[in-house]
Amino acid sequence: MAAYDRLYVAYLYYFNELRDYFECHEVMEELWLEEGRSPLYQGLLQIAVGLYHHANGNVSGSIKLFSAGLDKLAPYPADSLGIDLGKLIEESNTYVSKLHRIKEEPFAPYDLTIHLLDPELRDLLVEMKQHPPQHEEEGHD
Repeated sequence: MAAYDRLYVAYLYYFNELRDYFECHEVMEELWLEEGRSPLYQGLLQIAVGLYHHANGNVSGSIKLFSAGLDKLAPYPADSLGIDLGKLIEESNTYVSKLHRIKEEPFAPYDLTIHLLDPELRDLLVEMKQHPPQHEEEGHD
């Protein structure tokens, strides 16, 4: 039985439920530092920041972050961390391809969804929806 860090569940909550990619970055950065700077966590963080940058009109920053994230996620199994990482990678690659053609084919930012494979992780996310994490007001940066 896998145990998931609360910060990881919070990342998924902000990513899938609130679509708050800045907050995804905040909680995942904290986890990444605590967990010994895993490239897997960093890759997930960078995908969220890629979405955040595009939503804020920073296309080149978005491409850069998505690409860095995809490079880090590439070596991991498709079903890492209780999620369908393979699907996230595939959808992120599609997003980057579209970003590369945005001048010819403009498109509005859109959300990606991280599909959960582990029922335990789904339960933790349901629980977090019922008891959302408290925003820490003091900045960590």
